[in-house]
Amino acid sequence: MASLIPGFEYDIFISYRQKDNKGDRWVSEFVEALKTELESTFKEEISVYFDINPHDGLLETHDVYASLKEKLKCLVFIPIISRTYCDPKSFAWEHEFKAFAEQASQDQFGLKVKLPNGNVASRVLPVRIFDLETNDIKLCESVLGGLLRSIDFIYQSAGVNRPLRANEDHPNDNLYKTYYRDQINKVANSVKEIISAISRPEQKPEEVSKKTFNSFSVPPKRKKTTIIVGSLIALTLIFLGFLFVPKLFKSQGQYEKSIAVLPFRNDSPDEENQYFINGTMEAILDNLCKIEDLKVISRTSVEQYRNTTKSIPQIAKELNVSYILEGSGQKYGDDIKLTVQLLDAVNDKHMWSSPYHRKINDIYAIQSEIAQAIGTELKAIITPEEKQKIEKIPTENTEAYENYLLGLHYYNEGTEENLLRALDYYKNAVANDNKFALAYTGISLAYMRLLFDANWSPDEVYPKAREAALKALELDNSLSEAHVALANIKFYNDWDFKAAEKEFETAIGLNSNNPDAFSYFAQLLYVSCRFKEALDRIKQALALDPNSEGLKIWHEFYSYQVFKDGNAIVMLKKGVEKNPSNARWHYLLGYTYLQNGDYIKSTQELEKAIELDPIPQPYYFYLGIAYSKAGKLDETKKILAKLDSLEKAGNKVSFGKALLLAELGDTEQAILLLEKGYEERHQYMLFLKCVPIMCSSIRSDPRFIEIYKKIWPDD
Repeated sequence: MASLIPGFEYDIFISYRQKDNKGDRWVSEFVEALKTELESTFKEEISVYFDINPHDGLLETHDVYASLKEKLKCLVFIPIISRTYCDPKSFAWEHEFKAFAEQASQDQFGLKVKLPNGNVASRVLPVRIFDLETNDIKLCESVLGGLLRSIDFIYQSAGVNRPLRANEDHPNDNLYKTYYRDQINKVANSVKEIISAISRPEQKPEEVSKKTFNSFSVPPKRKKTTIIVGSLIALTLIFLGFLFVPKLFKSQGQYEKSIAVLPFRNDSPDEENQYFINGTMEAILDNLCKIEDLKVISRTSVEQYRNTTKSIPQIAKELNVSYILEGSGQKYGDDIKLTVQLLDAVNDKHMWSSPYHRKINDIYAIQSEIAQAIGTELKAIITPEEKQKIEKIPTENTEAYENYLLGLHYYNEGTEENLLRALDYYKNAVANDNKFALAYTGISLAYMRLLFDANWSPDEVYPKAREAALKALELDNSLSEAHVALANIKFYNDWDFKAAEKEFETAIGLNSNNPDAFSYFAQLLYVSCRFKEALDRIKQALALDPNSEGLKIWHEFYSYQVFKDGNAIVMLKKGVEKNPSNARWHYLLGYTYLQNGDYIKSTQELEKAIELDPIPQPYYFYLGIAYSKAGKLDETKKILAKLDSLEKAGNKVSFGKALLLAELGDTEQAILLLEKGYEERHQYMLFLKCVPIMCSSIRSDPRFIEIYKKIWPDD
């Protein structure tokens, strides 16, 4: 049976590995279910090519029939992506998946087609039946020329990763909460969208070519002259293009689909409603972040423009964006009024605005509508999966949502007192709705900030943060922030660097506008001595959060690690001059001086850091080492005494004391304390690999090597 489109053999080609159809014959069952679904989706009869006995497993001795090339002439190619499918040596990969991508890229429709709704879809429609390793995902993406956007038939629970069956005994136990029948329907609907786009009676690329070049003929006598004149004109146009086209497009083209959402103004008569207006703004921002085709500036970088007098073009220039969203809101009891307007910041002109007047239980619909309207205005591609995420309702319980917004409000305030208040509200939200994944994420993140920002004990923080993060992911595995929280736990507490890296990559894949995912990932890469990768990740974080002082500091610090030149030190010095009361600028400048062998300047900057902020332990570690390297051993002993006093106050300082005792020549005690630091999972021990100045005098000791190998067994 021929395709709906003349010149094509089939409408759908289904590719798979024979291994995946043994036993319960999952692929055959999927094909039959899809055929049935297609009958109720299309008026026309759809042709499907499915080889019940594929030439698979031939590896180096492929026998490719000439007919296969013709069969690959189809409108939609569906690869059943499994762990065995991702094998470049297999028949299905090389002669079906890869061959179709190359062939479709060259036919009249191309590999990617524009859908009726304005979005763009690939004619390769992957069906994924296992969670894949990162390398396998990257392998698929190398063929697709973009992200692997699949319709997933995966059943996953603790220790389980297998294909979803048509009749599951306990479907609610699946972490993905997907139903086979719904996924089959999604495949059929996606096929219909693609074929409808291809079938639209509109001008095709080859028709444009014919109209452009076949509209006249050249008389033989004038052909040579015409060619010369035409060539001169073409060269002139190319030259003018080099001169003027970059100037015409530089201001808009580089950041065409980039936006910042300014803090919404609270027009309510009750100032206490500010938390609700702030939360609504942040929810709209989060929805925009789910659209990968957009670059969205983080909340922390736009907060400084609350009540600003700066012009829209000035704000846009500082944030490096093309568009700005402004808004205001009112809340009267259960009534909500919102007004938003989208501004073309480059040209300083109004693009779109809309008022919304709804009841509070419609707040999610408002947030979704605004985000999708903005995406449409900016001509951003919104995939079906992204649309589904944007429209997802986090909780049906209004009281739970209000508690969550209050928790978010205090979490953003950042002090220890406010973080504790945030925890209380998040826990109230969970009490109102124990299926509220975002609230569990908030609990995990709040505990982690109490560890990082308020010096809470790891023993108290990590178990609670882990429990909340795992619960959040059990309820909603698509939450980027929850993956970041779990990644940090695996990194800083478990020292499972591979698992942490996988979680960071998952978080970034789910939300490429999440600066925290990039910045924390950079820390992991740094302690692993992957300095260039760390710098790349911090650059990505800084692009999304350009006003973050912390990211600016780390950017210059990582730059020094990569280039080892004086430019980074110059930039760190400028940072100190601009921010003389910021302890971290002094700390990292002092640490960089220490690495560079300038011990006197190092001690000066580290002393200043401690004067401004006497809490962080690393300030003392490196100051004690700098004193020792400068020959001031008495000063090193004073720092050691300071660590003793911190230990009496309940702080775990074994690692810091080990560093200083090694400097003072007490190898035996230093080794004992390193062992203790390992048992305590002292997080600063992670820096032993990337900071060779730590324990430099005892690194050849077999006992030190044994401790080091426990942390970095692959070295």
